[in-house]
Amino acid sequence: MKVSVPAGVATGLAALFSLYHLLLATTTLFWVGNIGPVVACMVLYAAATGTALFIRGSALPVWAACFSLATAIMMPLVAAPVSPADAGTGQANGTWWVAAVGTLMVILVVRQRAPFAWVGVLVLAVTTLSWAGIGALGDLGVLGSVSWVVIATAFTAAMNRATRIQRDFIRAEQETVDWQAAQDAHVFERQFRLSQTTRMARPMLQRIIDSCGGLTDDERTECLHLEQAIRDEIRGRSLLSDDVRDEVMRLRRRGAVVQLHDDGGLDELEVDDLRRIHSELADALRQAHDADNVIVRTVPEGADAAVTVVGLRLDLAASESAALGAGLDDEDDDDDSAVAVWLEIPRHETV
Repeated sequence: MKVSVPAGVATGLAALFSLYHLLLATTTLFWVGNIGPVVACMVLYAAATGTALFIRGSALPVWAACFSLATAIMMPLVAAPVSPADAGTGQANGTWWVAAVGTLMVILVVRQRAPFAWVGVLVLAVTTLSWAGIGALGDLGVLGSVSWVVIATAFTAAMNRATRIQRDFIRAEQETVDWQAAQDAHVFERQFRLSQTTRMARPMLQRIIDSCGGLTDDERTECLHLEQAIRDEIRGRSLLSDDVRDEVMRLRRRGAVVQLHDDGGLDELEVDDLRRIHSELADALRQAHDADNVIVRTVPEGADAAVTVVGLRLDLAASESAALGAGLDDEDDDDDSAVAVWLEIPRHETV
C-alpha cells in the first residue's frame, strides 16, 4: 500500500509553522525598545518563506535558495542585538528568529537545497555562540534547529532513494511488459504463419503422400506456385488480401512472374485505406492479364503513393530496357508495347 502526503498539505503545514513564528515576533514588538530591526526581519522572513514554499517544482531554484540563505544570515545579525541576552530563560519570544531560521532551513532541505540549509544553521550557531555564549545553544533552541535540519536531511535522502528505487522498478516493469509484448507478438506471428502455410500447403502435401511422390508435371508446377505464395506471405504480407492472393495465383498459373515486395509504409495506415489499396491492387492485377512480369512494391511512408504496380511484356525486345529504365529514346510504340501496366495507388483516397 502506498502512503503519501499531498504537496498542498505539506506546504500548508509549513506555512502554518512559519506564520506561528511571525505571531511570536509580533508579541515582541510591545516590549522591544527598537522595533525597526524586528519588523525588517519579519518582512524578510515572510518573503523568503513565501518564495521557498510557493515556487513550483521539486527543486528550489538557486536564486531562491540564495535569497533564503541570505535571510537566514541577516536575521541573527539584525535581531540578536535588539534581543535581551537572557531571552532564552525569561522571554523566549524574543529569540523567535532562532526557530524561524531553523524552519526556513528545513524547507530548503525538503526543496533539495541541503548545502544552503547547512550553511544557514552553521551561521546561526556561530552568531548565537558569539552573542550569548555556548550555553545559549541549547537554551535558545539552536540545537533544536540543527536537529530538525539533520532529521530533514536524513528523511529527504531516504525519500530520494525510495523515489529512485521506485523509478527503477517502474522502468524495469515497463521493460518487462515490452519484452513480454514482443514475445507474444513473435509467438502470434509464428503461429499465424504456420497456420497460413498449413492451410495453403496441406492439400498438396496430402497429394504427395497419397501418390508417394509420383506427381504429374502440372502438380509439380503447382508446387512451385505454392512455394512462391508462401514466400509472398513473408516478403509482401502487407500487400496481401484474399482477392490479391487469388489474382497473383491466377497470373502465376498463366505463366507470369509476379514479385511482391513489402518495403514498409503501409503499417500505419487506417483500415479503410488499407482495404481500398488492396481492392485497387487486385483490380490492377486483373488488368495485367497480358503481362509476363509483374512487380508490386510498397512506397516508404512520406510519399503520396502507397503502392506501385508495373507489368511488362517480356516477349518484346524492348521490354528489358523498359524494365531497367533505359531506352528512353526509343519510339513510343515500343515503350507502349513493353509496359503493359503502370499504376501508382495513392496512400489516401483523393476527392
